[in-house]
Amino acid sequence: MRHDDFDKTQARQLVKTPQGSWAFAPAPLEPDLAFEKSLVRLLSEADRALSELAGIARTLPNPHLLIGPFLRREAVLSSRIEGTQASYSDLLYFEAANLREREVPDVREVANYVRALEFGLDRLNELPLSLRLIREMHARLLENVRGEHLTPGEFRRSQNWIGPGGCSLGDATYVPPPVSEMHECLADLETYLHEPSELPPLVRLALIHYQFEAIHPFLDGNGRIGRLLITLLLCQERLLPQPLLYLSAFFERNREEYYRRLLAVSQRGEWAGWLAFFLRAVASQAKDAVLRSDRLLRLRQNYRERLQSARASALLLQFVDDLFVNPAISNPGISRTLGITPRAAQLNIDKLVAAGVLKEVTGQRRNRLYVATEIVAGLERFEG
Repeated sequence: MRHDDFDKTQARQLVKTPQGSWAFAPAPLEPDLAFEKSLVRLLSEADRALSELAGIARTLPNPHLLIGPFLRREAVLSSRIEGTQASYSDLLYFEAANLREREVPDVREVANYVRALEFGLDRLNELPLSLRLIREMHARLLENVRGEHLTPGEFRRSQNWIGPGGCSLGDATYVPPPVSEMHECLADLETYLHEPSELPPLVRLALIHYQFEAIHPFLDGNGRIGRLLITLLLCQERLLPQPLLYLSAFFERNREEYYRRLLAVSQRGEWAGWLAFFLRAVASQAKDAVLRSDRLLRLRQNYRERLQSARASALLLQFVDDLFVNPAISNPGISRTLGITPRAAQLNIDKLVAAGVLKEVTGQRRNRLYVATEIVAGLERFEG
């Protein structure tokens, strides 16, 4: 990382690593921001889209109809930004078949993202967003996957850097603060998380996401944890009653700009460009979530009307709702979930296969998996 890549103001935040290279220690939040008309317009659009999504979340007959599917889609896309090759279908099959992590390491990484986010959302009920909670989520993110040797759940004790594969510290594109300065930056960030602000909440979220990525406190998993924090903050700040907004689809589609905007804040203090990008992401993904929610809820209503006309049991209707949470199922899984015998589970599965709701995907006589293909298609569409 070169000193000349930073303008005069930002260069004040440069410090030397123990190895003698330059590193960047971001100044505490908040910076001085100028809200030009274009930025105010983007903020208004993002707020409107988010409010519409919040309205849908408040009227859901069962929030888990959308929480589970949206969360898993986010896990796939956030992990894909980091180079993990796994699809939404791969994750569903992994969870339904209870596969071993050594057979499908990429999918295990995505499944861990789901675990970490579910854990974080549940933990918010008893612990505010804090460095402790961030470490706890990180431990779950890196459990039993590539990178598990990189101190899961612990902030780094050595220097890291960002750049092309195989690059050295001296050739890095960006070098986060050395360990001592990193701890100071983290303490400042935690203080900021808990103090009041007069900034619009979405602007505050954008600042926090940048700050975490600039500090880069872990040896691995920083990008995924940074994107997890957005979801937790949306819920903690009560911008959404349910975790239905995820930005990784937008970040993944615009990956080069995503990294470029973050780096430009560090190098030249270009907050306006980063804020505009972040607000476009919120508006785009909130609108996408509204459309996707409407499509899935209409599909649910269609299934229920078809089954009710065939005088389906209340159990079968519950079974259908469970498919929106877990669209890939097995007989043992349904037996456990609904508390019924394997024979009763298979009878209900067969009814949904006959109705065109489920499709058997293994072609095997034993250990069969069934998928609600229309639900999966509604979530996989337009992944980038």
